[in-house]
Amino acid sequence: MNEPQARSAIARLLRPRSLAIIGASPTPGSLGGGVMGNVARFGFKGDVHLVNPTRKEIDGRPCLASPKDLPFGVDCAVLAIPGKAVLETARACAGRGVGGLIIFGAGFAEAGEEGKAAQAELAQIAREAGMAVEGPNCLGMVNYVDGVALTFGIAQPRPVGPRGGLAIVSQSGAMATVLRAAIHARDIDTSFTVSTGNEALNGVEDFLEFILEDEATRVIALVVEQMRAPARFLELARRAQAMCKPLVLLHPGRGAAARESAQTHTGALAGDWEVMRAATSRAGAIVVSTLEELIDVSEMLLRCPAMGPGGIAMITDSGAFKGMTLDYCEDIGLSLPQPSTAAADVIGAIAPGLVLPTNPLDLTAQALVDPDLYRKTMGPLLADGGYAAIVFGVIISSPLMARRKNEPILAAMREFKPNMPVILAMLGDEAEVPPDLIADFRALGVPFIRSPERALRALACLAEAAARPATPVAAKVERKSAALPSGVLPEYRSKQILAPLGVPVSAGSLATSLETAIVAARRAGYPVALKAQSASLSHKSDAGGVVLGLGDEAQLAEGWTKLFANLAHARPDLEIDGVLVEAMAPRGVELIIGARNDPEWGAVLMIGLGGVFAEALKDARVVAADLSAESIVGEIMKLKGAAMLSGFRGAPPCDVPAAARIAATLGAFVQAHPEIAEVDLNPVVVYEQGKGALALDALIYVR
Repeated sequence: MNEPQARSAIARLLRPRSLAIIGASPTPGSLGGGVMGNVARFGFKGDVHLVNPTRKEIDGRPCLASPKDLPFGVDCAVLAIPGKAVLETARACAGRGVGGLIIFGAGFAEAGEEGKAAQAELAQIAREAGMAVEGPNCLGMVNYVDGVALTFGIAQPRPVGPRGGLAIVSQSGAMATVLRAAIHARDIDTSFTVSTGNEALNGVEDFLEFILEDEATRVIALVVEQMRAPARFLELARRAQAMCKPLVLLHPGRGAAARESAQTHTGALAGDWEVMRAATSRAGAIVVSTLEELIDVSEMLLRCPAMGPGGIAMITDSGAFKGMTLDYCEDIGLSLPQPSTAAADVIGAIAPGLVLPTNPLDLTAQALVDPDLYRKTMGPLLADGGYAAIVFGVIISSPLMARRKNEPILAAMREFKPNMPVILAMLGDEAEVPPDLIADFRALGVPFIRSPERALRALACLAEAAARPATPVAAKVERKSAALPSGVLPEYRSKQILAPLGVPVSAGSLATSLETAIVAARRAGYPVALKAQSASLSHKSDAGGVVLGLGDEAQLAEGWTKLFANLAHARPDLEIDGVLVEAMAPRGVELIIGARNDPEWGAVLMIGLGGVFAEALKDARVVAADLSAESIVGEIMKLKGAAMLSGFRGAPPCDVPAAARIAATLGAFVQAHPEIAEVDLNPVVVYEQGKGALALDALIYVR
């Protein structure tokens, strides 16, 4: 085999041994000139071939007139040319055995139908030739491991240190550049920065798969606007988790309208972003919501010890900030547990009457008198055992104040060598801090962040990841029953399927006449409800197809007549299978529990407060379908309205584990039946602790 062909096309593109710069130029600020400057600045050791049809040489280096003149087997060609010239150039590169193309030019799929056709043709050319493609419409890449910078933006050499660094893979070139600059400004190395652009042929997943094997890469930050191969991404995320190489994912689009579903509430409440988050988080990725979180979480993963389970301890010197921290952590769901009795006793004895042993721990103005309080209080909090990280929220108003307060913290870091993240989150924003002090903190593994809120948001992301169930995602769940018929399965049919699996439902049966309804009511026990059953009537109440609270046979007969009159008025052409006669259930707290097999991300569960909470407030959580009932309890208690389940206003606490068991059963069911689009249990009534839960309505929608 020809030696250049022995390596994969992606390897030849990202770790080239020979280059072609097509569109090379001596003009400052030009695309080709920018690439040439970076290649020279990084001291690329391999062969570099310049291509420019109008020049014989550039800065004393010879130029080829056409890519057709390239020697055979160049690893990577950078196309610093207008988009309209890309197809012809790509064909020429294919003919010369080029391994990969980096294409800056725009005017492809982002520019309309003609551009889409051109991009498809480009992909076909590369696919047939076995070339890799980065772009088009991208900013190129920088390989800091081998010293190769193939981008037109100015890049500076920065060899990766022995601790390794961050790899950046972004569909947005601007975000890749901003993230790289921020990470370097925090004195952290990067291994690769790759802008994938339009992804004509190779996407995020291809570059991620290659970079995962790079020994210098410890963490990978991703900015992905569109997942083109979700199943493959999940597989790579699980591989990254097994390799202990965290993926930090920013996926814009959280505010986009949820996917419409005419069949169930689940589709409307489980929007695309929430489904993506549930699936990727379960596979091991850390999903963030902002660029700030992406930067801060990446730094903490690279600089700090791994974060384990537990809460956060905050040490500050401001009573006002203590209150603000309590409010903010409640908003973002970050736990601030109080010190253990042993730790509280030690802290309380340090400055009796001045420093109270609470979390957040306010050292008050006494910290100015005795700055060593920062060190003295850090020790017992580290020894407490209930904390996963410590944050110092310290007032810094001048360089002198910075040294006076922070040198004891540095001393504590050197003394205690904590095996957990310790973050310096200053109060004062742009107040001047001596650079050597920041460098000393970073050298000891302490990120310096100029906003406590940023530090806490990042820790909340890491805390959520640390609290995930350790069990791996199930590869396959055995089918529990035969394949289901396609279409909407009405309530009675859905309950016939779900009840034997362990989903508790009210006593009842289908009636096709008043006489059979009377028999069914006697069997179920009064009072009863009547519910019209039809595959074409997903939302029965909207058509008057539900009559409740019928206490005897006379009321049953009256309700029967009323139900059919309602349907005749609202849906005169409706055909029904019959009427479900069910015992009325006692009142309780209502949940909605749904599940779906997303075409891209697989099976997920949706759990929310029912009634007005589901409809108006969309108080719901979307989680992976393979979670255990124990893990689902924790997810339910993260709902905004979870207080309704915990004994609200003197009511007894609810049987949340019973509701979680229903959800876990539903999760196993949809995993076993990939033909299911959605399942909706709405409402599920949850009773007081020990008395279970009941699915009052059910709907299965099969593709």
